[in-house]
Amino acid sequence: MSVWLPTAPCTPGSCVEPAAPAAAVPRAVLRLTAVAVLVLAGIALTALGWGCPRLRGRIPAEWVRRWCRSIVRAIGVRVRFTGTAAPDGGLLLVANHVSWLDIPLLAAVRPARMLAKTEIRDWPVAGALAARGGAVFIERDRLRALPDTVARIAHALREGAAVVAFPEGSTWCGRAHGRFHRAVFQAALDAGVPVQPVRLRYRQDGGGAASTAAAFVGEDTLLASLWRVARARGLVAEVDIRPVIPPGDQPDRRSLARAAQPVPSETAWTHAVLLAPQLSPQGMARAR
Repeated sequence: MSVWLPTAPCTPGSCVEPAAPAAAVPRAVLRLTAVAVLVLAGIALTALGWGCPRLRGRIPAEWVRRWCRSIVRAIGVRVRFTGTAAPDGGLLLVANHVSWLDIPLLAAVRPARMLAKTEIRDWPVAGALAARGGAVFIERDRLRALPDTVARIAHALREGAAVVAFPEGSTWCGRAHGRFHRAVFQAALDAGVPVQPVRLRYRQDGGGAASTAAAFVGEDTLLASLWRVARARGLVAEVDIRPVIPPGDQPDRRSLARAAQPVPSETAWTHAVLLAPQLSPQGMARAR
């Protein structure tokens, strides 16, 4: 198993609960249609930027933020931001990973280059958008590729770019959490840039417990996840922007990963144990 390929015990059958009460089917279809229109508009704008040298790389960051927030809101999810704005310049933006919604939410915090697995490059629509957005693709199943990947991330950071990474390496349901793996933090140390931790949480409006309706885990398909979110009623995404960890504040990548962890690793293992009765022995082994 590669350091880029950690696994989570979460699966749709074991821990993802459909949100109730659900929105009517016509409303869910309208939501998905609105998302499709916004995505197509984003593709058109991106294509225009790449086709015109004067516009390439000059799409205002505020436009990107508003577009990303609009996608989340169009599918019926309310968004609440807390904390301070992310700084300019080279920045490693890290967060826990629950859903495909995490990506537009973090882009709404600050437009950034995405750290993504190489398979995404071949995805229809999303692959082209990721490539044009300057995604840093990683080969997660090749340990020998790790130093080169870290070097490419560090180079982007030195150039003043923000890079988004999900150091858990896999999506979790939102009630259980994984620990942050330390490899990506080496790039921030090498580049001498700050780290911006963000905690993402999904819940039902008026409820205190985390909701799993937005989770995109295990063998879940993107279409199934999209439909579950579109049918959810009163789903709220909470984006907690934590204080920046300045360069030199932590001596090594292990301590930097620990300082950036939004949820303590001890809590993560406690949640995984609570899920144990619903997990197979193989799932528990992966959770360890």
